[in-house]
Amino acid sequence: MSLAIVRSRAPLGLDAPPVTVEVHLGPGLPGLAIVGLPEAAVRESKDRVRSALINSGFDFPQRHITINLAPADLPKEGGRFDLPIALGILAASDLIPRAALEGREFLGELALSGELRPVTGVLSASLAATAAGRAVFVPAANATEAARPLAAEVYAGDHLLAVYAHLGGQQALPRVASGLATAATTAPPGPDLADVRGQHQARRALEIAAAGGHSLLFLGPPGTGKTLLAARLPGLLPPLDDQAALEVAAIRSLLGLRDDPCLQPPFRAPHHTASAVALVGGGNPPRPGEITLAHQGVLFLDELPEFDRRVLEVLREPLESGHVQLSRATRQVRYPARFQLVGAMNPCPCGYLGDGSARCHCSPDQVARYRARLSGPLLDRIDLHVEVPALPAEVLHRGRPGEATAVVRQRVLAARAVQLRRQGCINQDLTPGQVGDVAALAHDEALLLEQAMRRLRLSARAYHRVLRMARTIADLDESASVAAAHLQEALTYRVLDRLPA
Repeated sequence: MSLAIVRSRAPLGLDAPPVTVEVHLGPGLPGLAIVGLPEAAVRESKDRVRSALINSGFDFPQRHITINLAPADLPKEGGRFDLPIALGILAASDLIPRAALEGREFLGELALSGELRPVTGVLSASLAATAAGRAVFVPAANATEAARPLAAEVYAGDHLLAVYAHLGGQQALPRVASGLATAATTAPPGPDLADVRGQHQARRALEIAAAGGHSLLFLGPPGTGKTLLAARLPGLLPPLDDQAALEVAAIRSLLGLRDDPCLQPPFRAPHHTASAVALVGGGNPPRPGEITLAHQGVLFLDELPEFDRRVLEVLREPLESGHVQLSRATRQVRYPARFQLVGAMNPCPCGYLGDGSARCHCSPDQVARYRARLSGPLLDRIDLHVEVPALPAEVLHRGRPGEATAVVRQRVLAARAVQLRRQGCINQDLTPGQVGDVAALAHDEALLLEQAMRRLRLSARAYHRVLRMARTIADLDESASVAAAHLQEALTYRVLDRLPA
């Protein structure tokens, strides 16, 4: 029987649905046809496969070759099907035992010489193959990322002939050692919070944001340390657990970023000229954007009002849901986007409003228009609005260094441990119903919050965000209940609710 079946995987967001590569050698004029909704790169594989087989010393069958990529309604893209197609042709020609293909999956692009080139999305495919109980064969350049799932059975080769020899029993490929710990690297020391002089309120806000997973906006003149503070937030966060590290690595694998990831949360800082597609993802096929690359980490948007308003508005839904849904005519892809948003902005167009000098000549209308670039619904989703004032020279020159990152991080980790024991998640992820339970207020504290809501005209969303912040502050203070002092401090971080437009 001139029919061979080879297993592979297609990319579909972070998923890797199975693809069955069926190869049939039949009568008729010599030729090769690929069916099953192949895109351009897949259709071109017939020329790569032909040259790779010939240059590897095989005779290309002079028969009509039909290749079916099933299921037929799933779009197929990329060069990852080159290796399974070539192996299918060899098996259909009785050069490889068909039994050797069972229980195994194959991914890889072929060079014309037969060498195996790396492909994207290998980690997702390896996770799916491991869950299905199959071994996976990948190019040598993809070996490390493919072996990250525990219990993964991975074999890597650098040439078609190496895979052929393994399947034929001539020379076995060594199994790649599996396990995330073997692939993860220790992150180099990041920037230290001790470098920041003064700015005690901003440092405190950064600690609260890290402890509860809250979003944060710094407001102040140029050069006051807003970017300096934001860059130090990842160092305060706990290291990623195995599941989160695999998610981050799978996202990077999908984009072809094969460098060894560390267990530290990612930090992304796109330029303010970034488009909506660059920020949330898009294209055809849909690719992840910056918010997905910041998954389990920090997204820092410097010069926040300089972003196009329509670009910023696309952040509203992911900030609430923790994912982004990209819909196209032929497919829908869902990417994770659970990140901490940190923004920085100037108080006015020139940047020097309120810095104690006479440099600012912005009119009230100009200031109002500048701040109006950030919509109310977006600001409502940012928990902490913190002023970062200009510092006098003596503070910068003779001021004591602040607490180091390692010291503050211990308090952050202790507060997060309390939250996980109490409710199974950090405070930012509490639902409105859960907030009422874990941040229950006594009579006086409830009256205080009601008065603040009326005076600041807070929305119901802001009400719950203030409660979450107050709960985080109480956790940092090792308090079992939310006291008036915790509420008052949380309300001080709503600067833009208090400033006149």
